[in-house]
Amino acid sequence: MNDDQKEILKLKEEKNAIILAHNYQTAEIQEIADFMGDSLELCIKASQIEDAELVVFCGVDFMAETAAILNPSKKILIPENHAECPMAHMLPREELLKYKKRYPDAAVVLYVNTMAEAKAEADILCTSANALQVVESLDDDQILFGPDMNLAWFVQERTDKEIIPIPEKGHCYVHKMFKTADITFYREKYPDAEVLVHPECDGKVQQMADHVLSTGGMIRHVAASSKKTFLIGTEVDMVTRLRRENPDKLFYPLLDDAICEDMKLHTLEKVKKSLLEERFQVTVPQEIADKARNAVERMLEVS
Repeated sequence: MNDDQKEILKLKEEKNAIILAHNYQTAEIQEIADFMGDSLELCIKASQIEDAELVVFCGVDFMAETAAILNPSKKILIPENHAECPMAHMLPREELLKYKKRYPDAAVVLYVNTMAEAKAEADILCTSANALQVVESLDDDQILFGPDMNLAWFVQERTDKEIIPIPEKGHCYVHKMFKTADITFYREKYPDAEVLVHPECDGKVQQMADHVLSTGGMIRHVAASSKKTFLIGTEVDMVTRLRRENPDKLFYPLLDDAICEDMKLHTLEKVKKSLLEERFQVTVPQEIADKARNAVERMLEVS
């Protein structure tokens, strides 16, 4: 552990703070986190925070917003306030309202990767880990589902309900990088490897994989698997965590360039400044937060 990490841990104790980090953070951020996880795990953890006065969220904007929604009495900080999820911004509230008007009888299931204003217009939220479970929990046969078209495809393949992707081409730019040729190439190189990809990948990529899993699902699957070699189709620092937690197994990224630039905006220096100066605070207007909280809590009940 380097000097910056030690200083952060000391500051964290002094400030009665907790650090949450997404699985796509760099190794040095992962090492100082109190808790790591995928969107669902972080939502659950955010809903359970009791003693900490400060929550430092090393993730992107919608994640910190979710923590603020679930912890209205806590101070939620994000070390870099320009860390945004491009996909979350592909479905603004105004666009969602147009779809709701066009399909008045449809239920609205939104991926947690949306901004708070859109969340407030949803019936229920979902993550990549529980999307199918959430959709199946509803009585409605027609579902407006956004903003990721590939997660919508993943659900449609597994349900008899009608899934309407909103917007039509919402996507994660990192997961759109993966091609079937990547799997073909690495399967020839590592014939005994198991291929795990994220449901934000294109449908053809999902079809070629051995398993389609959220990042949390990948962690659990790898830990229980008798396989020794894995090809990982998601953001590259997922491999960082898997290697650290499974030193007896081999992990290779399906694509070295699969990097979420926004996640990487967080650095140790920025985390330290965030703790010292208590910046940048993430807040959500109460009316929006109250409506969005209902959608989040409904998801947590189903999960």
